Amino acid sequence: MYLIRRIFNTKPGEARKVAELVQRQAQAYRDAGQRSEFRVSYNGATLPGDQNVVILDWTDDAIKSPYRDGLVLSPEAMALGAEIRPFLESQRIEFLEMISPAKN
Repeated sequence: MYLIRRIFNTKPGEARKVAELVQRQAQAYRDAGQRSEFRVSYNGATLPGDQNVVILDWTDDAIKSPYRDGLVLSPEAMALGAEIRPFLESQRIEFLEMISPAKN
C-alpha cells in the first residue's frame, strides 16, 4: 500500500483558496472512481512551520501512471487543475510505502 502526497507551495496569501480548489479537484477524481478517500490540509500563515502550503494525500494499492491506457481523466478535475495553477509557486509529489502487518 502506498501513501501518495502532493504538496503545493502557493503564492503568499493563497493557501486557503488553493486548498478549497484542491478539495474540489480531489473530490472530482474520487467521484470518477480514480482516487480513494483523501485529505486536504493547509497552512496559510497562522501556524508554525512551512507557510503557504497545501497538502493532498491519499492511499492506493499501486502507483499508477496518469497516462495509462484506457484512463479518461475527469474533465471537471482537469478544469480545476487549470484554475489552481496561477496561484502556485511550485508543487511536487511524494510516494511512500506504508508498513503493513504482513511485512513485519
